[in-house]
Amino acid sequence: MNVAFVAPYLPPTTLRFVRAAMAQRGVQLGLVTHEPLERVPADVREALAGHWQVGNALDWRQLEIGARGLAAQMGELDRLLGILEHMQVSLARVREALGIPGLDPESALNFRDKARMKTILREAGLPCARHGLVADLPAAREFAAATGFPLVVKPPAGAGAEATYRVDDEAALGEALGFLRPTADSPVLLEEFILGEEHSFDSVFVKGKPVWHSLTRYLPTPLEVLSNAWIQWCVLLPREVDDPAYDDIRDAAFRAVTTLGLETGLTHMEWFRRPDGSLAISEVAARPPGAQITTLISAAHDLDFYDCWSRLMIEEAFDAPYRRYAAGTAFLRGQGRGRVAAVRGLEEAQRAVGDLVVEVKLPQRGQSAASGYEGEGYVIVRHPETSRVEEALRTFVSTVRVELAE
Repeated sequence: MNVAFVAPYLPPTTLRFVRAAMAQRGVQLGLVTHEPLERVPADVREALAGHWQVGNALDWRQLEIGARGLAAQMGELDRLLGILEHMQVSLARVREALGIPGLDPESALNFRDKARMKTILREAGLPCARHGLVADLPAAREFAAATGFPLVVKPPAGAGAEATYRVDDEAALGEALGFLRPTADSPVLLEEFILGEEHSFDSVFVKGKPVWHSLTRYLPTPLEVLSNAWIQWCVLLPREVDDPAYDDIRDAAFRAVTTLGLETGLTHMEWFRRPDGSLAISEVAARPPGAQITTLISAAHDLDFYDCWSRLMIEEAFDAPYRRYAAGTAFLRGQGRGRVAAVRGLEEAQRAVGDLVVEVKLPQRGQSAASGYEGEGYVIVRHPETSRVEEALRTFVSTVRVELAE
């Protein structure tokens, strides 16, 4: 099969997906990227069946030219893949133009446009946060008067907590809109701020049928982390994926994915459990999860989930794995400003839970401070007991300190 993979840049996580797709049996892989061929890692470069450089991978017209260029090099394309949220509609448009199977443009837009998504889900009777699109401050104030504070302000086509603000009063609302500058052609999304536990739900569908799922819990929520520089963030993937406590979200998640139009693929949903036990879907993405969750799934099942995703997307085949462990990631987030000056407490944490560690990316002295909630490094742990994993995560975030200095 001739497979085109679109990857604007090639950071380590993206390269894991590229290498996994390239390793599938009978696959010739071509790469559409911003990078010139000489900057592609040697092992990938030598195995490529085609390469096409574009100036803007978010422009579907440039992607179409790149896909047609690869087809001239490799032969007619059977699949067109990419993992980034921002590219999913563009990828779908190119598939439609070239007659390549996969997610269609209308369904891709259902997943990408968060206001449209919530409207579709609410009309289907699925629980979502109240929301609205606003083009100016008066409309935002009207929504706030009807819904109440706190609110979340974000772009309709955002990803995760990107450009997302919690606002607690009219002054903060005006400040957030000042940053985002909404217009009639480019409104912003307002939604109620949901109090409670935040989770994610990942699911695999094959030809319209759910065949596998996974859950994680965020400790605390990503928005809380972005709002408080001192908070260290963790993602916990429990072993008890079939616990009856999750029956309601399993049903809602599968219905949501079907309603939005996915036939075959991996989806990532953000959802909340309110204090009263009710649930609310925040958003659903038709792509692999971020925040090292793909690696957590690999660790929990003792397999390479990057390989599983590639086989799913190329062959439309998926063998549901058995979950052997709970797993979790403790993100090491710098305190202060500037660059990494020191990492303290690592040896103490390692002595306490070292036998649970399966992957580490340590912050390096002189490294620039990260802008997001994932920080400058991470530690991944696993154990058959979920409580042991949660305890290990607490040990790392309470013991290890990444110090930043100007």
